[in-house]
Amino acid sequence: MNESVHSLTLSALFPLIKDKQISPAWLTEQTLRRIESLEPGLRAFIRVLPEEAMEQARTLEAEAVQGYIRGPLHGIPVAVKDVLQTGGIPTTAGSKVLEHWIPDQDATAVARLKQAGAIVIGKANLHEFAMGATTENPHYGTTRNPWDRDKIAGGSSGGSAAALAAGMCFGALGTDTAGSIRLPSALCGTVGLKPTYGAVSRFGCVPFSWSLDHVGPMARTVEDTAILFESISGFDPKDAASSRRPLAPDPIGKREDLKGFRLGLCREYFFEGMHPEIAGIVDRAMERLQSLGAEIREISIPGLSEAQGAARIIAQSEGYSFHKPMLQHASGQYSEDVRFRLEFGRQVSADDYLQAQKFRRKFIASTAAAMASVDALISPMNHNPPFPIGSVSPEQAIHNMFRLAKAPLANFLGFPALSVPCGFVEDRLPVGLQLIGKPFDDRKLLLIGDVYERSESWSERLARHISELL
Repeated sequence: MNESVHSLTLSALFPLIKDKQISPAWLTEQTLRRIESLEPGLRAFIRVLPEEAMEQARTLEAEAVQGYIRGPLHGIPVAVKDVLQTGGIPTTAGSKVLEHWIPDQDATAVARLKQAGAIVIGKANLHEFAMGATTENPHYGTTRNPWDRDKIAGGSSGGSAAALAAGMCFGALGTDTAGSIRLPSALCGTVGLKPTYGAVSRFGCVPFSWSLDHVGPMARTVEDTAILFESISGFDPKDAASSRRPLAPDPIGKREDLKGFRLGLCREYFFEGMHPEIAGIVDRAMERLQSLGAEIREISIPGLSEAQGAARIIAQSEGYSFHKPMLQHASGQYSEDVRFRLEFGRQVSADDYLQAQKFRRKFIASTAAAMASVDALISPMNHNPPFPIGSVSPEQAIHNMFRLAKAPLANFLGFPALSVPCGFVEDRLPVGLQLIGKPFDDRKLLLIGDVYERSESWSERLARHISELL
């Protein structure tokens, strides 16, 4: 069992724990050994937590022996992006500025995972302050893509995605301000959900842009991602943006087809600038969705070019606002590419910011109208393969997310967005498919992704990769 356990999904592990075939302590020990064998080569973690994890595991094991199982996450080791607070444990946000900061409480999403029985195995690496698409971190090391260690893992939640793809955890938390959950998921062959804005609490997350930030789940399969999502979603009075609106119920339950579902295809923006091989892979994915019974309709969304500019204005100006006090006394501790981003934000005027937010409200309404006849939008997730580590200069790094993917608009809208594997470039580098749903239709989005995923063999290929990685 110890040779193959690392490639199992969390949904496959749960019955083994429930039936006492394996114990939380044994699984945690095996996961820690796996991390020790692969780190620091991949640099997926900033901090591994062996003592804390084993303490959690022993508590959960005692509960299991007594017949008390908290749920499908009971005894499952997970990684937490190091931009999310962990009480009594340093939270660096991938920076030197916060290197010695020890929060006194967990972020809400972290606390909810623990309450559900998940074991926090470590704090995952990230692009400094979550402000980048590569996780090339000058302070804690560059996270390497487990499929090709010379390539980036994507960012900013690169450590979370790499840890999953290397079998060093079975679920993870990331954050997404412009694609930071979805892009590394696509580049590492895993699954990531950016929930509806307000569906998952952001309390305890070091902010990048408070009106664009999202906390969300990452896993190896859509089913596992859904399990994590159910554990962390829900109203939180500690987050001013948290919504009391309930999620739309699962529309049908587990299905084998997509008959009756309509998917919108907007070629403008979403399909522009694609790598030719990725274009072919996405075309085949759409054909598969149609073979499963989904209807694909071409739609038009007005204001796309203006939305891109407005999203950048909002993200960078809100980022500068948060960092301004720290820049005044610790600017030398910021990396060059992050300082470049913050300088862009410093130059944004109040009028520019207010006009961007005003346009945003109109764009959300017009996009909702354009999507009225469909259940979700479909598009490529990553438009280009991961590029070599160190190949992009700091002053060019601000454009990385736009070159690698067309992800930020889902944050601008606040609509849920899912990345699910759909193939491989050059038969070795993963490619992701993106689904964007309507507000609070997160479960419907996961249902569509689950039906598609189970019709393909991508999760099995990831499992084989994990087994062969050592």
